Amino acid sequence: MNYSLSVLDWQAIAPGVSTSEAWLRWAFLPEKSRFCGEIEKSQRIPMMSSRRMSLVSRLAVDTSLALLERHQIDRAVFTSRHGELERTYKILQTLAQEQQVSPTDFSMSVHNTAAGWVTITAKNTLPVTSLAAGKDSFQQGMIEARAMLSVKEVNKVLLVDFDGIVPKPYDYMSSTSYSPYCIALVLSLGEQFSCQRIAETQVDDLPQSLSFIRHYLQNDSAFCISAGSGQWLWNRKD
Repeated sequence: MNYSLSVLDWQAIAPGVSTSEAWLRWAFLPEKSRFCGEIEKSQRIPMMSSRRMSLVSRLAVDTSLALLERHQIDRAVFTSRHGELERTYKILQTLAQEQQVSPTDFSMSVHNTAAGWVTITAKNTLPVTSLAAGKDSFQQGMIEARAMLSVKEVNKVLLVDFDGIVPKPYDYMSSTSYSPYCIALVLSLGEQFSCQRIAETQVDDLPQSLSFIRHYLQNDSAFCISAGSGQWLWNRKD
């Protein structure tokens, strides 16, 4: 697997980190540094819609709307390792207590909830895809975006990677130290970045999209992103 593309723009949000300046400062902190602070309230999402969204969906929608305001996007890919797991866990708790499940919780518990909210809130019917591939979700989203860019009429693809806090019964299976967060990229055909899979293994607790944006902001010419078994090697030509 070997492919190339270019990053035209980006937007990101996490606790205490929302502006490009704040993200640039974060990128040069020690790798074990955790997010700390409040999540900035969205000025783009209508209040009635925001109240129905989970936190992780609000992050995904807010970053997406920011980039949709600046670019004509042709397709979108949403990736998340856990998706609406918090809302799903709430439903399971309700069922265990033999109580009635909230219709809102039920309808908003699917993995493509955030993608749906973006098209509704932006009043934009662009084609979207939602992917989940465990720790490798972001990188698989990159491959999906590159495939979309092969279509003649597709010039820009929005890739949105996000994750929320994993509920306690499941948190032993996943590192939640960096959640919640959302990283969004506008991608196009180009040679700015090339990527290939290599066999070497590397343990990295940092989610893939956060690792990518850290290296991107540091202007690293070459870097690796852990994929569980193996790594993704990125090379940059600016």
